[in-house]
Amino acid sequence: MAPLLDKIEEMLLMGPGPSCVPEAIYAAIRRPTIGHLDPHFIAIMDAIKTQLRELIGTANQLTIPISGTGSAGMETCFVNLIEPGNRVLVLSNGVFGVRMQDVAGRLGASVEALEFEWGTPVSVDQVARRLAERKYDIVAVVHAETSTGVRNPIEDIGKLLSGSGTIYLVDAVTSLAGIPIDMDACGIDALYSGTQKCISCPPGLSPVSMSEKALAKLKHRELKVPNWYLDLSMIVGYWAGEKRSYHHTAPINMLYALHAALDLILAEGVSKVFERHGRSHEQLVAGLDKMGLKMLVERPYRLPMLNAVLVPEGVQEAVVRERLRTEFHIEIGAGLGPLAGKIWRVGLMGHTARQTNVDRFLDSLKKVLN
Repeated sequence: MAPLLDKIEEMLLMGPGPSCVPEAIYAAIRRPTIGHLDPHFIAIMDAIKTQLRELIGTANQLTIPISGTGSAGMETCFVNLIEPGNRVLVLSNGVFGVRMQDVAGRLGASVEALEFEWGTPVSVDQVARRLAERKYDIVAVVHAETSTGVRNPIEDIGKLLSGSGTIYLVDAVTSLAGIPIDMDACGIDALYSGTQKCISCPPGLSPVSMSEKALAKLKHRELKVPNWYLDLSMIVGYWAGEKRSYHHTAPINMLYALHAALDLILAEGVSKVFERHGRSHEQLVAGLDKMGLKMLVERPYRLPMLNAVLVPEGVQEAVVRERLRTEFHIEIGAGLGPLAGKIWRVGLMGHTARQTNVDRFLDSLKKVLN
């Protein structure tokens, strides 16, 4: 084996992603590579689409994993649905809302941001007032803001947009398989996620789903989709056509892994997976409270899978993270943007969200802080 690979040690991944990967997923990814148009591989592709629809809560036929990380899923949604001059409203309360603004602006959209304090949720009342003032082609929001640990009220925002011509776009990178998402019931038209968070598959794929309303906008574009690789009007021929047409060589072994990961989630039971994330979160918060540590986000708006912990005054947060990694083989994340140096981001995503892992982290953190 290559010498650098020999130096990789197993790490308890409790940061903002990736999460720990079960052995069954590693076993799947080691299966023999076959052709991307092989009939058996086509059957695996079809199974993945069915699995994703069940997990996302949608009947959308265009529900597929994009060959790329969650950022590729974001670009896919924006690049297919935006034309120059389109009015886009981004509801922003963290890093990934800011990233949405950047991507939409690069595509020539007229972008407006409704900004909220980092660590607090999007205010539905403020959104309602803005929507009463003007119309937008797209309204976009992050469901689970990974930079802050805040859950945004996607159901209530969806109600505001119900019956309108506005495309409702949701980032579900961290939320998918960690908290409930019922895409159709929420009125979401375009959704993207990533495999490396609560799905507990290695990074490299981005589940994407689009409603008929979104597909109609794509179909009636005046200009070609400006990105060839992410053009869904072409990709759909590979993923959904009766006679599959070549578009690109899919990451075959990664799709094996995604199929196995989704199978584990559905076998455990989606509701039980959500409950496991919730229990792990409550166990973590209770343990931190005993140590005198506080959370950034108020209880009603916290994510179970991403916990923003306030760094105590006088503690060098980077030193704590480094000691956890080198002495205890545990990885947690730092704060970003205005929260840099002020919080630790502790992930309880997917396979990581288990009692033994929370116990190990709390015990190790106590030793480091003492």
